[in-house]
Amino acid sequence: MWLIITLIIVGLILIVAELVLLPGLSVAGICALLALAGASYLAFGQFGTTVGVITLIVIIVLAVAVTVVSLRANTWKRLSLKSTIDSASIPTPQEHNIRIGDCGVALTRLAPMGKVVINGTTIEAKTVDAFIDQKKEIEVIGFENFNVVVKKKG
Repeated sequence: MWLIITLIIVGLILIVAELVLLPGLSVAGICALLALAGASYLAFGQFGTTVGVITLIVIIVLAVAVTVVSLRANTWKRLSLKSTIDSASIPTPQEHNIRIGDCGVALTRLAPMGKVVINGTTIEAKTVDAFIDQKKEIEVIGFENFNVVVKKKG
């Protein structure tokens, strides 16, 4: 009797795993069907037709109930991540008080990316036109993600 109950529980757990974790027909789904069929076969073989039919009805009802509960929207809401990430690992140029029109100096050659110093802050910059050599004056003309877009001053 314990083997039949264990097979039913394992089968139901594998159905939930198939529906929630492993969508599609996979090993978990096939093993769930085999476990539930094995439990039904053992119930018919060991206890006769009456207990076998009752076991089969219980398996069908529990499988339908587990499937419905697993696929309900509220079940997914309880399992889903609710926190949002509203920060960044790199501060934006605006957080360093860098504005369009500010001037600075190229620390490295901008070909087209490199480092610049603007208002005493070293930040990565990108040029949109020609390359800018080291120690040349630059002017901020925009922002792209976490980079400053610059051009040669003058």
